[in-house]
Amino acid sequence: MGNPHQDTAMLYIIGLGLGDEKDITLRGLEAVRSCSKLFLEAYTSILCVGKEKLEEFYGKEITVADRHLVESEAESIYGSALVEDVALLVVGDPVCATTHTDIMLRALEIGARVEVIHNASIMGAAGCCGLQLYNFGQTVSLPFFEGEWRPGSFHPKVAYNRKGAMHTLCLLDIKVKEPDFVAMAKGRTVFQPPRFMTVNVALRQLLEIEEGLAAAGEGGAYARDTLCVGMARLGQADRTIVAGTMGELLDVDFGAPLHSLVICAEDTHDLELEMLKQFWVGADTKRLEE
Repeated sequence: MGNPHQDTAMLYIIGLGLGDEKDITLRGLEAVRSCSKLFLEAYTSILCVGKEKLEEFYGKEITVADRHLVESEAESIYGSALVEDVALLVVGDPVCATTHTDIMLRALEIGARVEVIHNASIMGAAGCCGLQLYNFGQTVSLPFFEGEWRPGSFHPKVAYNRKGAMHTLCLLDIKVKEPDFVAMAKGRTVFQPPRFMTVNVALRQLLEIEEGLAAAGEGGAYARDTLCVGMARLGQADRTIVAGTMGELLDVDFGAPLHSLVICAEDTHDLELEMLKQFWVGADTKRLEE
């Protein structure tokens, strides 16, 4: 005999937007209130409010899904969607990270029904600086350098974008609930404090990779005088947007997380440059008119 709930139960993957608890869509809120279980994916991005604010507004308890739960025990999220409504809450939009796509596919494999409810994401909000979204190329992710590990796999993509007159959106690394391996080696379970990459760190790492390639006779994708736009807390009332060269943005204080960065195309359109003037780091905007 088949499962009587199979045709009605649902796994909702719901975008929360970029701001606070009130950025959820009406459709998303209705789905949340129909669910027996709520999980908040809390390692690919964060909101400016904690789960307590969400619980108060939604009227439901929420389980925080850290990296271990999402990657290693994801069945505990989608498994019960065969018999009851379950929601995975995602900062931004659900389809902007492969992590959520993987959960969707695994849920479908066991026969669960899945519904995605979209919301605003950094992929669209980046256009608020005045750069046209249809002029963006491949998006890249910038991970924290660790020890001698200096990953530069993003560099060819940035070079390709810039040569094709396209901007590059750089998504900056966050580290939430990362294990302290030194403590674990001593038999203690300890997690490192959360870390959020700033625009400043991203620029230093970008320039380090470029300088290393240049020393080897390669490189040439960008330089300290390359026009960029640093952004922080998009979708929130205290957002910060500053345009300038890589060198000029190195010392700008962008404030609290989350940060993102756009490396502008080699040939940025005049209309885009006109929009960027309002965010220019220096008082002299004549250089944008050259």
